[in-house]
Amino acid sequence: MPVLPQRYTVTAALPYANGPVHIGHLAGVYLPADIYTRYLRAVGRDVKFICGSDEHGVPITIRAQKESVTPQQVVDKYHALIRDSFRDFNVSFDVYSRTSSVTHAEVSSNFFRKLNAEGKFIEQTTQQYFDEQAQQFLADRYIVGTCPNCGNENAYGDQCERCGTSLSPTELISPRSMLSGAHPVLRDTKHWFLPLDAYEPWLREWIIEGHKSDWKTNVYGQCKSWIDQGLHPRAVTRDLDWGVPVPVPGAEGKVLYVWFDAPIGYISATKEAFPDEWELYWKDAGTKLVHFIGKDNIVFHCIIFPVMLKAHGEYILPDNVPANEFLNLEGDKISTSRNWAVWLHEYLQDFPGQGDVLRYVLCANAPETKDNDFTWKDFQARNNNELVATLGNFVNRAAVLTHKFFEGRVPERGELLPIDADTLAQAAEFPAKIGELIENYRFRDALAEVLNLARLGNKYLAETQPWHLIKTDVPRTGTVLHVALQLAAALAPVLHPFLPDSAEKLAAMLSIPVGDWASAAQLNALPSGHRLQAAELLFAKIEDAMVEVQVQKLMDTKKANQLENTPIAASKENISFDEFTKLDLRVGTIVAAEKVAKTKKLLKLTVDTGLDQRTIVSGIAEHFSPEELIGQQVQVLLNLAPRELKGIQSEGMLLLAENADGSLALMQPGKAVRNGSSVM
Repeated sequence: MPVLPQRYTVTAALPYANGPVHIGHLAGVYLPADIYTRYLRAVGRDVKFICGSDEHGVPITIRAQKESVTPQQVVDKYHALIRDSFRDFNVSFDVYSRTSSVTHAEVSSNFFRKLNAEGKFIEQTTQQYFDEQAQQFLADRYIVGTCPNCGNENAYGDQCERCGTSLSPTELISPRSMLSGAHPVLRDTKHWFLPLDAYEPWLREWIIEGHKSDWKTNVYGQCKSWIDQGLHPRAVTRDLDWGVPVPVPGAEGKVLYVWFDAPIGYISATKEAFPDEWELYWKDAGTKLVHFIGKDNIVFHCIIFPVMLKAHGEYILPDNVPANEFLNLEGDKISTSRNWAVWLHEYLQDFPGQGDVLRYVLCANAPETKDNDFTWKDFQARNNNELVATLGNFVNRAAVLTHKFFEGRVPERGELLPIDADTLAQAAEFPAKIGELIENYRFRDALAEVLNLARLGNKYLAETQPWHLIKTDVPRTGTVLHVALQLAAALAPVLHPFLPDSAEKLAAMLSIPVGDWASAAQLNALPSGHRLQAAELLFAKIEDAMVEVQVQKLMDTKKANQLENTPIAASKENISFDEFTKLDLRVGTIVAAEKVAKTKKLLKLTVDTGLDQRTIVSGIAEHFSPEELIGQQVQVLLNLAPRELKGIQSEGMLLLAENADGSLALMQPGKAVRNGSSVM
């Protein structure tokens, strides 16, 4: 029998503090990590669950530039939003810190100093793009240009988001700086590199030989592919002014590369929260280290960070890195830049008190072995058909019938018939089965077994029919409900890692603590005569209207993205200034408006131009009602040759703007001016 670790350090990938958390983050990283940690606590293990905001790196500075604020203001805003969203979603971190903390600066700086003093880095001068106007070196994300693969004119220096190709800045066609728009030039700059190639033999032994059987296939496969292709030195410093300064002489204007300092954030957060015992969770061989990440972070957590730890020499290495695949949304890839996401803080506002429903759906549909898709219809169906109709229904029936027939007290258990004994025997096997699945990071299957325990209870009630049995055999009915209530009580501890609010609500209804894992298998949490609290529904049905609001929100986002990406019409041929001055553009006020009979598009407008009142016929009836136009100041072309439309003489033209979707907007002065004023 394998020896259990003395303690566990569980980490969840540090989210970038440049935007909110969405359901892809939750399904890939934070929910499975929380389930695992809650289970370890329930079985009495010593565990610390560590996370925090990643507050350095180029995405932070780009966000700050776009919002015209400082990087510190950006991270303060999003750190608070992310921290509070996790708290409200019941993610049970032991510490949620941030990499802008003083402790983190000290720990990461000391880490760098030790490796540097021991000669573990390579100092190398390379060429990097430099913005001569802004007078600074450019990180990859500060360079845009044309993708050599698909022709996208706004590809970044590290990746084209249109075709997904990984790039280097020098591969871009016509590169330009995001700071000034200027064409950057290549200049020499010195950086510190971690020689990954020197650790390749050790990585082959540690990963390819040592973790072939226990790491997930996607994790092992990606690591093996990287190692087989040959590793190269990787820079651990950057030319930036936002981050942890490189703590050695001659490194002014340089900071630690975010993928060097960010994983050290796990260590600094632990030290910050547990200053007297943090080393036990990072340096003691009896500790099991588990990293929960998304598949885009596999290389950093399985190759780069372990090499850093190995080079340092004092830290334990990860035992497992259970990375999930990606979660898509309504058939499309989740994208922060396109706002194609379900944001956690918005969900919690739109579905108050229903965080557990999202936890259930994301776990039941978790992308553990392949990319999966979240849809609002599936969200609704799983809630209504599984949580309400299966889990909630069993608990509610057992509690309600006990109140109805036995005044809310657990009835005496009489002689067990085969159906009772068989049901109890089956129920007793679930905690071990669920626990084994969790220990092996198969959370989706583990949750399915929790639901199967509820299904067993429903099947038992359906076969024993206590609602009919009470008419002929009260003692037998008591035994049936006694057994059913023990199953309901056993649900609380095994449900708690997945749906903590619902498990606590269930336990409160039964007037018991949630309980630990051992209590779930004993099936004796409720003694005869124990009084229950009033029965209440664990879950509420989600109506079509609630889901339709969410679907419409996504459709509005898709429409906005389409408009944003619609090419703007090319400019027309140049005209001379003299030709332009022939146009008599004035401001006027619409004083009357009516539809033109027997037409769909035409409106007859009377416009006070300051010079006269004239009739203008305009094809805008499908965009504006006559009532909303009266009293509006508009811009009018006065000297357009008159034209007869449907028997009406039109003497001018309204100026309008057409959106990409065909909708129209009136061209109006920014403030009220006198009718007849010229448009310059």
